Amino acid sequence: MAKNIFRKELATLNAYVPGKPIEKVMEEYGLKEVVKLASNENPLGPSKLAIEAIIEEASNVNIYPDPSVDIVKEKLFKKHGIPKEQMILGNGGEEIIKMIAMTFLNEGDEAIMADPTFSLYDITVSHMGGVSVKIPLNDFQQDLDVMLNAISEKTKLMYICNPNNPIGNILTKEVLDDFVSKLPEEVVLVLDEAYFEYASKNDEYPDGLDVLKRRPNTIVLRTFAKVAGLAGLRIGYAFSSEEIINEMAKTKGVFNVNRLAQVAAAASMDDTEHIKNTVELSYQSLGYMMNYFDSKGLKYIQPNANFIFADTGMDSKQTFIELQKKGMIMRPGFIWGYDTWVRISSGNMADTEKFIAALDEIIR
Repeated sequence: MAKNIFRKELATLNAYVPGKPIEKVMEEYGLKEVVKLASNENPLGPSKLAIEAIIEEASNVNIYPDPSVDIVKEKLFKKHGIPKEQMILGNGGEEIIKMIAMTFLNEGDEAIMADPTFSLYDITVSHMGGVSVKIPLNDFQQDLDVMLNAISEKTKLMYICNPNNPIGNILTKEVLDDFVSKLPEEVVLVLDEAYFEYASKNDEYPDGLDVLKRRPNTIVLRTFAKVAGLAGLRIGYAFSSEEIINEMAKTKGVFNVNRLAQVAAAASMDDTEHIKNTVELSYQSLGYMMNYFDSKGLKYIQPNANFIFADTGMDSKQTFIELQKKGMIMRPGFIWGYDTWVRISSGNMADTEKFIAALDEIIR
């Protein structure tokens, strides 16, 4: 092509690498059954209330959805006490992360983040012509002192993933509060709490809404994909100041959250038993994995989400391939620069036991 017709940032933009689909693994290796513990999905599926709401709403999909997503905002207001004017919903947390970059970043503006962390921060920043300032982890933890020292006149955004994905550890309330007290007011703090319901089991885990109440230049991101089991419907949400929400709303699609996602999310919030069971099952599954790693003397990071980051002592690329041959899918750590580490999602107990048995065969 004689003339480059594409946005210049695309030349160096790295696409997000999702977990491998079950169907592809089955086809590639001729398998009839595959256990996928790769994408931090809910093994219990969605709430029965959500399924009923979807079925009831299915005949209305010829009608455009409510662009303001009021049915979900009303439930979020009742649960958290945050006014609807301080909320925005998106087609998954992914869209909201895109909105953030589109709202704040001009070419050359900087955004600070840990390395590794959720890769969509870097992708969306780069797409807008911004500069991702990546700060390496210090002993697997986000190095907050170095991140503060990296702030310059060009810094617009500070991303904190808590728990951090793919590591799974948290910043405690004391540590986060100290960090926030030192963060310049003009820097927008993005607190990604996609695993909030899981991490809340840890008494030291902070609630980002407490930060927002005293620091308006904060965005708290959460999702229905994980604990509510609605990953396939794509619906996430964020809280911030009314001023920031108004500006972010200018970047979103008009009908960005579909009708089925809206009613399913609203219904799922009424099913507290499903959420409780989901979290309990996740920690039961992770507990089984930790017992195995302990028995083998293998290192792992204490999990605070629905996945665990562990060192198998083997080349993770080869482990990934060998496990696929056995019908098991996980995430290899080499994609984040940890060559012998793996990230394994929690599952139901039958799948967890099958996975660990397969992993043990490879390790032995």
